[in-house]
Amino acid sequence: MPDITYSFYKVYCGLYGIVFEVVPLDAAMRIQVADYQRACGGVVIANPNAPTGTGLPLVQIEKLLQQHSRRIVLVDEAYVDFGGESAIGLINRYPNLLVVHTLSKSRSLAGLRVGFAAGQRHLIEALERVKDSFNSYPLDRLAIAGAVAAYEDRVHFEETRAAVMQSRELLSRQLQALGFEVLPSQANFLMARHGQYDAAALAARLREKAFWYAISSCRALSNTSVSA
Repeated sequence: MPDITYSFYKVYCGLYGIVFEVVPLDAAMRIQVADYQRACGGVVIANPNAPTGTGLPLVQIEKLLQQHSRRIVLVDEAYVDFGGESAIGLINRYPNLLVVHTLSKSRSLAGLRVGFAAGQRHLIEALERVKDSFNSYPLDRLAIAGAVAAYEDRVHFEETRAAVMQSRELLSRQLQALGFEVLPSQANFLMARHGQYDAAALAARLREKAFWYAISSCRALSNTSVSA
């Protein structure tokens, strides 16, 4: 797995006693498929990656699958709807590919806790053999109904993700105008850094400003009289 990626991959490996190896991102904070040409038990990547927001094109995903044709390659596409390329179309050609999705991001249904895995039948059967041991509370009918309705409402989905991508690009331009270096993102977030300011100091200052803004807003409201 990449050295900078979704933090819970390492947590789950630790929980189940799985030895893992991290592969450094390149200088531009991107995954380089060539760096994964090594012996391993399997590969896990997020595409687009988190927290960088950068994504791999399908041709690079295919190279990864071909490099590890006898190993499982798990592609986590939690953020793919915000500008990435989904690998689901490659499933019929690659029996070692497992793609996972969630409705928590682009479908705006984090509270339902719904996700799914897509792969050839032998991979899904392997998941089904063990899932009840790790998830003894499967999805209820309300969650399933909400998930189905979300996928059927294509218009709302397209409008929502377009709005997110538009605001992301606007924020990116505004940050760059303030002197930040912003990574190109295919997710619903941005990774940025400033050459003159420490990130921890910036975060602390933002918390302080937000606190005082909240205090001043409350005072303004308390001093406002409303007449009917």
